[in-house]
Amino acid sequence: MSMQQQIETKLADAIACKHLNVVNESHMHSRGTDSHFKVIVVSEEFSGKRLLQRHRQINEILKDELANHIHALAIHTFTPTEFSEHNGQVADSPNCLGGSKLD
Repeated sequence: MSMQQQIETKLADAIACKHLNVVNESHMHSRGTDSHFKVIVVSEEFSGKRLLQRHRQINEILKDELANHIHALAIHTFTPTEFSEHNGQVADSPNCLGGSKLD
């Protein structure tokens, strides 16, 4: 199973997602290994939660991947209403500045 599939599976199993998109952005970086991802998660579970709480939830679900495999993870979390208000659009991820354990 690829890292992208692993992330998708773990998030889908842990959160009742209305929309889930895991984007492998590794090709935009120098190494090209599967280590840079963007996740877009839309769920009613985020209602009433602050952004920090939402991000902590994602980080907890992916703690092993973050500790051992992923160098960068852009997290975009929305309720269905928020996602609709953004027309399903999220910001582009910033360029990687390095700092990997592999550098």
